[in-house]
Amino acid sequence: MVGHHFVEQLVQLSAADPAIEITVLSAESRLAYDRVHLSAYFSGKTAEDLAMTDEKTYQDWRVNFQTHAKVVDIDRVSKHVVTQNGQVIAYDKLILATGSYPFVPPIPGKDREHCLVYRTIDDLDKIQASAKVSKVGVVIGGGLLGLEAANALSHLGLKTHVVEFTPQLMAVQIDAGGGRLLKEKIEALGVEVHTSKATSVIEDGETCHYKLCFSDNTVLETDLILFSAGIRPYDNLAKSFALEMGERGGIVINNHCQTSDENIYAIGECALWNNFIFGLVAPGYQMAKVAAQQIIGEQAMFTGADMSTKLKLMGVEVGSIGDAHGKTPGAITYTYQNQPAGVYKKMVISSDKRKMLGAVLIGDTREYDTLLQYMLNAIDLPASPETLILPSSGEKPTLDVGALPNTAIICLCHHVTKGDIIDSIDQGASTVDDIKACTKASTGCGSCSVLLKRVADLAFEKLGVEAKIDIGESVF
Repeated sequence: MVGHHFVEQLVQLSAADPAIEITVLSAESRLAYDRVHLSAYFSGKTAEDLAMTDEKTYQDWRVNFQTHAKVVDIDRVSKHVVTQNGQVIAYDKLILATGSYPFVPPIPGKDREHCLVYRTIDDLDKIQASAKVSKVGVVIGGGLLGLEAANALSHLGLKTHVVEFTPQLMAVQIDAGGGRLLKEKIEALGVEVHTSKATSVIEDGETCHYKLCFSDNTVLETDLILFSAGIRPYDNLAKSFALEMGERGGIVINNHCQTSDENIYAIGECALWNNFIFGLVAPGYQMAKVAAQQIIGEQAMFTGADMSTKLKLMGVEVGSIGDAHGKTPGAITYTYQNQPAGVYKKMVISSDKRKMLGAVLIGDTREYDTLLQYMLNAIDLPASPETLILPSSGEKPTLDVGALPNTAIICLCHHVTKGDIIDSIDQGASTVDDIKACTKASTGCGSCSVLLKRVADLAFEKLGVEAKIDIGESVF
């Protein structure tokens, strides 16, 4: 995804320069596809539905491309790469967008049949095949991807379990209170959650293919095992030709997304910026744009990215914003919970009660856009900030989109600002679909669709025109 976004950006930025030649080498059997919505593959979507481009598009863009073309060697002196087929391809600038691979814990028995990972379309095909001869499935890992994988197994008709090493689900994104409610809601959907479990060994089962033996001497029988215990940067190639690496992996980059070799860039999950690897698509897209701008001579910098996220996990709404754990010194926390309704909301604000620092939303994410914009734009909070998350019999206070500066980021995935949306309307966009096509807003994860509509409606209203009715959510 990030590599394809780089190609999009460079094609757009270099349209007037026919001398720029772009070559894409993919180790996979297909061109870029949407990994964010992989779970849709189990709901009837095809590989073609998930495709982000096709051969004709690349041909129209004059982009050379090869699939099944894994790069096995890079000569930094001669400036060429060698593919697994022995082909030698020269470069002036090299972009590493190799992404990451699933971390599989070193558990004895992990290499058995039906022990799989959840990362690519090929992985999904293997999961589907394995599910046909299975009745019970276990996902090892209770993070964001682990819960998506659990949803996939559930859709395939398996009795599904999630095994998590830490005491709660999604420990990176949400706090303990949110984790407890998320566990309850997911278990109510028929998926059993086992936290604080360390798998010692995978052995032959008695009623299923296998059994997981835990360090607390308990066991869990299963037919299929999906590992989703985090990711690791795909950086082995970079190590082999002596680029600077992080202590725990990752290709070190500067603010221009350059590696220790100024002619080689790294973007996405393989890149390490300020000792941090970004595991979301939005930061990767920002890196891709910076690298493309640098290559055509524009001065651009990557200065970090917000890791806030809103999503639905097995139908459960989850939102995480900024300092969700309240680690900022002096931070004040407001918490609201309605357990019968399955709702948990936490808001973290500064010690002077003026600025939003973070939030956790479980079961109801309607306030997500408002809270996020308060934080991103450092807007002063209302006199009673708790009203932002507390239920109200009257009109709930929301942030007036008219008060947002034109620099306010509406779409985190594609870094689309309010000003970009207004500009697209000034240039003739008359529907939200037009705005999406022009700016790419809400074409990534889709979580900004409501806010996009609010900004668009206000802009149309100011122009004295009525937007055409075409508002459609993502096909996923």
